[in-house]
Amino acid sequence: MEFIKVFLIALILVLLAFLGLALRILFLKGGKFPDSHISGNKHLKDQGIYCAQTQDRMEQRRIRNEVDYKNLKVADTKNKY
Repeated sequence: MEFIKVFLIALILVLLAFLGLALRILFLKGGKFPDSHISGNKHLKDQGIYCAQTQDRMEQRRIRNEVDYKNLKVADTKNKY
């Protein structure tokens, strides 16, 4: 009997937490969860700070544009040692 009481109290608390998180979505027109990702933060974007995935994508694109793949030459490594 004690387990059922504790389970019901925990269930009610979890439901209240979900309802509290959903209030903005339910009652505001066009409401949505706030974007807490780095890419969604305007102030960080203004300072040039991006998430790791975005920075990696930007660097790979930059390197791809810098390297001339048509004129690559193989280095002669036989005479090094």
